Amino acid sequence: MEKVYTVVIFLLLSTMILAQDEIEKKDTLWTPKGVIGLNVSQVSFTNWTQGGENSLAFTIFTHFNLDYIGDPWTWKNNLKLTYGRTKTGNQEIRTNDNEIFFESSIVRNVGWVVSPYADVTARTAITDGFKYDDSPIQIVGFIDPLYLTEGIGVSYDKIENFSTRAGLGLKQTIADKFAMQYSDDSDTPEIEKFKSETGIESVTEYKWAFLENMEFTTYLRLFGTFDDLSVWDIRWDNTIVAKINDYFNVNLNVLLIYDKDETLRTQLKQALQLGFLYTLF
Repeated sequence: MEKVYTVVIFLLLSTMILAQDEIEKKDTLWTPKGVIGLNVSQVSFTNWTQGGENSLAFTIFTHFNLDYIGDPWTWKNNLKLTYGRTKTGNQEIRTNDNEIFFESSIVRNVGWVVSPYADVTARTAITDGFKYDDSPIQIVGFIDPLYLTEGIGVSYDKIENFSTRAGLGLKQTIADKFAMQYSDDSDTPEIEKFKSETGIESVTEYKWAFLENMEFTTYLRLFGTFDDLSVWDIRWDNTIVAKINDYFNVNLNVLLIYDKDETLRTQLKQALQLGFLYTLF
């Protein structure tokens, strides 16, 4: 099984490399950016006397940006997809990464230090996700749950590679099969598949190229409801990328999430990977 996955992965890489010269850039106020990456870890043993199990793990990720940089309007769109699977020994193949995150924000320059903005975000799973204990238990599905947020307020971006915005925020949680876990109000007899909250949102982004081939990016999103501003939803995404050459890099990603609608515990994902990175445009 591990050898089959390895062949498929290398065929995918070869196809993307051959397609690179076909990409054309256009002179326009729209600026597209896109990368696709593949990180693979594989270990195989034959007649090995020191212990161990065969293993294969891979993560595919894509980042797409489509930005309109004009005057007075700036419109930025970001789509991030991450999907990974792993197999160890005789265990079944397991999903270890599984997320779609989309954000769109529009800002109007009015000649002030700060500018008015409006934004929307969406977050869900790409496919079924499971909690693996004695037996797999499904806990999420595609658009189940789906988290939506909308915000309006003021934005500041006068410092290079830094921007921050804050304002009024709305959040909706939509679920179906897993409504009891994510959208239901336990104080009512009915099972609600839709929950809406109003509060305050804050989004801060920063990018730092601290060496010739190394870059650090951080993204912090906060949301607090007016019902209880002592508890805030947090999404803090940090990535360090060290570029080896045009196609390979080492990246460290640390993602911290706190959302009481999902769990009362802080979620933390850390991944250190050597992988393939292909710039689409």
